[in-house]
Amino acid sequence: MKHFPSRRTVLGAASAITLLALTACGNVAGGASNSAEYPSGPINLTVGQAAGGSTDLIARALAEGASKTLGQPMPVVNKPGANGALATKEVAGKPADGQELVLLTASLITITPLAVTPDEAVNIDDLDIIAGLSQDDYVLVASPESGFKSFKDVTDAGRNVTFGTTGVGTGSQLAQTVLFKQANVTGTDIPFDSGKPALTAVMGNQVELATIQLGEAMPQIEAGKVSPLLVFSEDRNSFLPDTPSAKEAGYDVPVAQYRAVAAPKGTPQEVKDKLLEAFQETFKSDAYKEFNEKNMLTPKELSGEEVVEEWKGYAAKYKELVEKYDISLSGNK
Repeated sequence: MKHFPSRRTVLGAASAITLLALTACGNVAGGASNSAEYPSGPINLTVGQAAGGSTDLIARALAEGASKTLGQPMPVVNKPGANGALATKEVAGKPADGQELVLLTASLITITPLAVTPDEAVNIDDLDIIAGLSQDDYVLVASPESGFKSFKDVTDAGRNVTFGTTGVGTGSQLAQTVLFKQANVTGTDIPFDSGKPALTAVMGNQVELATIQLGEAMPQIEAGKVSPLLVFSEDRNSFLPDTPSAKEAGYDVPVAQYRAVAAPKGTPQEVKDKLLEAFQETFKSDAYKEFNEKNMLTPKELSGEEVVEEWKGYAAKYKELVEKYDISLSGNK
């Protein structure tokens, strides 16, 4: 007598076969399953700096262009603190589906690890870098009340000076600290969460000096509310032709700010490709090009792989500088 499988057995086997098939095709819930439908809703672009600063403005210009290509809004979410480490780690822990991105500053990867414990540092290998964006040069500015019209005035002052930076472990802090070490200037470092509050502090003479991204500082320089003393680019910056570079003044301070956009590690390649395509379309737009020019940003539109390689090189260089001059960016020395 033949025994035929029960209906339950047949349905169970069919379900198992279907599940195996879906798994083989990569269509199980999560990860690559929704790649074809991506994006499925708004894409949050988190910024670990305050609204109104250079990083925030870059994020908004990028989001405005990319959202048109992707067909979904890309709201910018500001979560300042710890030079962006808190926001970046939060995004890194989100599902790797491309719906959560972070605007990453090079200083967080290359300099902040020199100022914090390993547990607090952000590792670039914990993220998928989608694309590099731009370069922003730093400028040392002085408050009108300080009386400093040139960096020689600072070195000749023979006293402790107060200076603001855009945060602990930032390019602003590294550039200014290395400069002061080389010039034998003593100063009290007052870190802020980003460029905007640091610039406000120097304008109000709460600090005498501050190192700020050029794009943020330029309107106040042109208005005569702060005085530019040095730029930290290799040569004189074309937007400030009358201001000497630190190198020209005899100091070796090769520090600039770079930015990139990143996603949680493990984001499907199809999703990363769609994001990259949207960003590249934005780079080509007249509106984005005009934004870069207006804010004195040099395009640095590298691939994710190039960003990782370059930033790891900068990290090694900055570590060497800190060790050479026995500098503690954490303020523990």
